[in-house]
Amino acid sequence: MRAHGTLAEWNDDRGFGFIAAAQGGEKVFVHVSAFPRDGQRPRLGELISFEIERDANGKPRATSVMRPGAQSTTRPRRHSERPARPARFVSAILSVLAIAAIGAYAYTQLDGAAQPQAVAPATVAVQPAAAAAQPAASPAFTCDGRTMCSQMNSCAEAKYFLQHCPHTAMDGNGDGVPCEQQWCD
Repeated sequence: MRAHGTLAEWNDDRGFGFIAAAQGGEKVFVHVSAFPRDGQRPRLGELISFEIERDANGKPRATSVMRPGAQSTTRPRRHSERPARPARFVSAILSVLAIAAIGAYAYTQLDGAAQPQAVAPATVAVQPAAAAAQPAASPAFTCDGRTMCSQMNSCAEAKYFLQHCPHTAMDGNGDGVPCEQQWCD
């Protein structure tokens, strides 16, 4: 609630003074920072309106000082104006979603690059004359990162993986026959 009064004391060097309230009572402390920044210095005997707050010690203190006839520095908001905060919030959310989408795309690209690629077995440059007449048979299997017997579908597949793919764990006894208990009896 606004109160009215007169600037009864003012120390321009120190930037504070006291207001004698129109309702009477004790004088209210006022600091220069409570006055409007309109270029006018406070003057003794000046009529002003102000709001009262309590400082940390519970003493009254004037804030939001206004001079008579002066317009408020805050202009009323028009109905057509929208507050800026929701627009900034939506913009921030969209930015985060865009960054997440870019990150997900990059992750899928990197994840795909990390997968082992199918390695075709090296072909022999010199072939016997009988074999040269037949077209080279392409292998039905490719190294795709599987290393265990439980991941295989047949004995032939297990043998191919054991011979052509690195880091397999299918020949427990080292005799060259993979998956003896599951596929290759």
